[in-house]
Amino acid sequence: MKKLILKPGREKSLKRRHPWVFSGAIARAEGEPKAGDTVAVHAADGTFLAVAAYSPQSQIRARVWDWRERDIDDGFLAGRVAQAVHARAALAAGGAGDVLRLIHGESDGLPGVIADRYGDMVVLQLLSTGAERWRGAIADALAALPGVRCVWERSDADVRALEGLEPQTGLLRGAAPASPHAVIEHGIKYEIGFESGHKTGFYLDQRDNRLRVRALAAGCDALDCFCYSGGFALNMLKGGAKSVTAVDSSADALAQARRHAELNQLPAAEWLEGDVFQTLRRFRDQGKSFDLIVLDPPKFAPTAAHAEKAARAYKDINLLGFKLLRPGGALATFSCSGGVSADLFQKIVAGAALDAGVEARITDWLHAAADHPVALPFPEGEYLKGLVCRVSV
Repeated sequence: MKKLILKPGREKSLKRRHPWVFSGAIARAEGEPKAGDTVAVHAADGTFLAVAAYSPQSQIRARVWDWRERDIDDGFLAGRVAQAVHARAALAAGGAGDVLRLIHGESDGLPGVIADRYGDMVVLQLLSTGAERWRGAIADALAALPGVRCVWERSDADVRALEGLEPQTGLLRGAAPASPHAVIEHGIKYEIGFESGHKTGFYLDQRDNRLRVRALAAGCDALDCFCYSGGFALNMLKGGAKSVTAVDSSADALAQARRHAELNQLPAAEWLEGDVFQTLRRFRDQGKSFDLIVLDPPKFAPTAAHAEKAARAYKDINLLGFKLLRPGGALATFSCSGGVSADLFQKIVAGAALDAGVEARITDWLHAAADHPVALPFPEGEYLKGLVCRVSV
C-alpha cells in the first residue's frame, strides 16, 4: 500500500481519531499515490495510524477510512453502508419513515459520502476523491437495500472543486422515477425535485426542528425567512398559525412552496419574493411585527476563515428578527455554517438581542435530526446550530 509519512508530532489528532490529515502535517508521500488512492498513514517514527483516501489537490490531503491495516474494497464499502442503515432502523420505525439520511459522511465512517432516502429512491452525493473512486461500490450497496428502486447522483456541491472534482449528476442504478418525487414528512406531503435544488432536494436535517416550530405556531402571526420550498411555513400553517408570511429570493422555490401548500390543502400564506435582509428592514420601517419568526439562512461561513464576515451577517439578521418580534414572541434562529461554533453563534444572537433592546431567554437548543449523527472526535460534523429565544413581555 502507498504511504503518507507525517511530520514529527503531527500524529496527535489521528491518535484522537480525528479523521482528517491536512497537507501541512505530511512530510512525504511514498509510492506516488494518485487522487482517490488508498494510503497507509504513518507517524514520523513509522508507527501505523490509519488507512485513508488520498486527495492531492485538497488542503484535507487524506480522509480516514479505517484505523486498522486493511484493504479498502467493495466488501468494505458494502459493510459500512449496511452499518449506517442498520444504525437508523429505529428512526425509520419510530416516525422518520422512509425520508431520512442513510449515510452522513465521516460520522458513519464513509468520508465524503452523503446518501438521503426519499421513499423508494436514494439520492447520493460524493464529495471527496475517495468517495468518487468507490462510486460504483457505494451505488451497488445502496441499490441492494430493501425497497430501493433507484439511486440518483447529485454530486454537484461546490466543495467538490476543492478536491479537484467536476460536478456529476444523473442516474446511477435502477429506473429514474418521475420528477418531482412525492414524499411525506410529519403528515405533510412534499414534492422533491431531486434533479436540482438545494442539497439532495430537501433539508432533512431540519426535520425535528420543523416539528418543534409547528408546536409553537398556534394562534401566531408567523414569519418564515429564507423559506425555500416552505418546510417551516407549512408546519406553521399545520400548527394553527393565524397568519404566515414566507420570504425567499428564489421565485422557483416560492412556486414550489405554494404547490406544497395546495397539495396539503393548508390555509393561504403570503409568499414574498425578495432579499430577506431588505424585506425585514422594510417590515421594520412599516412597523410590522410577528409572534413567531424563523431565521434559517444559507451557509454564511463554510470554513472558520469566513467566520468574522459571517458573524456580521448573523448579527444583522438576528437584530432585525428581534426588532420585529412582539413582546412574548419567539425567534427560532439557525446557523448551518461549519465555521461558526455553537458558542460563537449564541454570543452573536445575544449581542443582537442586546442591540435590539430586548431581553430574551433560550428555551430550546436545536440541532440536526438524529439521522445526522456527530462522531465524538469530529466536532466539524456538528454544523447545524439552532436556538429558540423567547423575548420578555
